[in-house]
Amino acid sequence: MATRDLSDYDFNLVPDGKDMSFGIVVSEWNYEVTGAMLRGAVETLKKHGVAEEDIIVKHVPGSFELTLGGQFFAHYTEVDAIILLGCVIQGETRHFDFICQGVTKGATELNMKYNRPVIFGVLTTENQQQALDRAGGKHGNKGDEAAVTAIKMVALQDRFEADYTEDEEDED
Repeated sequence: MATRDLSDYDFNLVPDGKDMSFGIVVSEWNYEVTGAMLRGAVETLKKHGVAEEDIIVKHVPGSFELTLGGQFFAHYTEVDAIILLGCVIQGETRHFDFICQGVTKGATELNMKYNRPVIFGVLTTENQQQALDRAGGKHGNKGDEAAVTAIKMVALQDRFEADYTEDEEDED
């Protein structure tokens, strides 16, 4: 929502990230925007107890490549969640539509295939100013929001595993 500050949240409603690890894939395209989102995500993770060595950052050329970068994290690492950070700005052609659809579908598929949180931190804006407003500007930082979402989803998955693994052990 255009009036919502993406960085405004209740700190106390976010679980402790102390024992969590995160992979962040960031697009080099529109790096003025995505770099600011990356800084926001990393700072937010640290603020919630995630150790610097438990945050791995990899860069890809553009937003379309985010999902393959995410798949590499899922396949080659043991991170608890993957954050995809990108920015697609509307141009004069339909390229915007194809990139947005591909990245959205790819992120959803990664969530399902690897059964771990893959967070969609991709801005899809009409212009550069809207992107800057959401990357540390007047609407906060989508990177902050993506980091908070990642922590919450890892905690949710941990609760499910604890609740249902415990039940399975009781049956044996």
